[in-house]
Amino acid sequence: MTSVDAFIAANRFGLGPRLGGLSGIAHDPRGWLLRQLGTADGTAPHLAGLPSAKSVLAEFIKVRRDPVARMKFNKEKGNPLYIREAMQRTAGAIETDTPFRERLVRFWSNHFTVSIMKGPVRKFAGAYEREAIRPHVTGRFEDLLLAVVRHPAMLMYLDNVVSIGPNSKLGRRRNRGLNENLSREILELYTLGVDGGYKQADIIALARMLTGWTVAGRRQSDPGAFVFLAPRHEPGPKTFLDRRFSEDGENEAEEALRMLARHPATARFIATKLARHFITDDPPDTAVRALERRYLDTGGDLREVFRALVMLEEPWRDPLAKVKTGEELVISAMRLVGPPKKKKQILSALRLLGQMPFGAPSPAGWPDVAAAWIGPESLIRRIELMELLAKRSASSADPRGLADQALAAVARQSTIAAIGRAESRREALALLLASPEFQRR
Repeated sequence: MTSVDAFIAANRFGLGPRLGGLSGIAHDPRGWLLRQLGTADGTAPHLAGLPSAKSVLAEFIKVRRDPVARMKFNKEKGNPLYIREAMQRTAGAIETDTPFRERLVRFWSNHFTVSIMKGPVRKFAGAYEREAIRPHVTGRFEDLLLAVVRHPAMLMYLDNVVSIGPNSKLGRRRNRGLNENLSREILELYTLGVDGGYKQADIIALARMLTGWTVAGRRQSDPGAFVFLAPRHEPGPKTFLDRRFSEDGENEAEEALRMLARHPATARFIATKLARHFITDDPPDTAVRALERRYLDTGGDLREVFRALVMLEEPWRDPLAKVKTGEELVISAMRLVGPPKKKKQILSALRLLGQMPFGAPSPAGWPDVAAAWIGPESLIRRIELMELLAKRSASSADPRGLADQALAAVARQSTIAAIGRAESRREALALLLASPEFQRR
């Protein structure tokens, strides 16, 4: 038998237990989680050999003005690279021995969404996560924020590459203007939140500061890399959130982003999102306030915020409070029973449940509440997929033993009885994976 705390550690904080995994953490679930905050990224070896965003972009920049060459590049390199990234990323999550850390990577990757729904991003969405998210996941929020906003994937996804100061040298010559997309999402989705007290004038001011933050093209020395181009930058002082910023080129936006990272509204917004993800869809204010205080007391030190999260009492009270997203369900099922023999079926499973890697429908990312994942149609798809995974599983483990290891602490008697009465191993495995207890975390 396993403890409820071990179930929560493996499922709520992690990505689901691997075969025999709960027995190794039952004696100290919190310690198992805290140790992962100080260890290397266990998924990184699965991502070895993948190209940098800069190298992919540099190659794409050479052909982007030629429709035929661009189409050939997308077909022969861009699309296959996305599939490779998605496969290796998912395989890494299935095999990782640091699942809490991996969940944190995915939390921040979703918070700072770039989506393949915008075609060019397809080529380097995986590189964006590897380069901007993973290195900073247990560091300071302001460093994570700066890495994200400077990354070519974000600059292209939210159109800052076409934003030009109207009064800049280039703006006056070409009669071009601001694009506010990146500025608006930084304030609404990444830092202060929609109720964070900013105004339209602040969106415009930040957009002006961000002009010149772009991606080096063919004429620059390092094509595909982040670059600040002064001829695009809106000159003059700006007033942002009631603070006056003197003209200072690239440094204006950097200082504004650091100010946002330290803002009390940002602390509240991040604390609320973390509590919603790790506790319940409607998180208790006591937990939000505790995380908010820790964020402010440590200057946005994410490792310390995560330590505080693990040590709260609220995440450990209801083991089935959260519904797994489609991706979480696929990964947790494959961690328990193993991936299918045909690796392409991993992505087919994610596609069936409507959550392909880096495929969020908007900059807001994937939703983090039960209503988005358990409608009538999605429930039918979940059950169908669990039956397929049971059929394709290469595992020879006894389903009743798996149920005891994975669910025993929280399983209803009716679930255990149904698994025990199953007429075949495949049916028993399908019942385990489709059970309400397995579908939740």
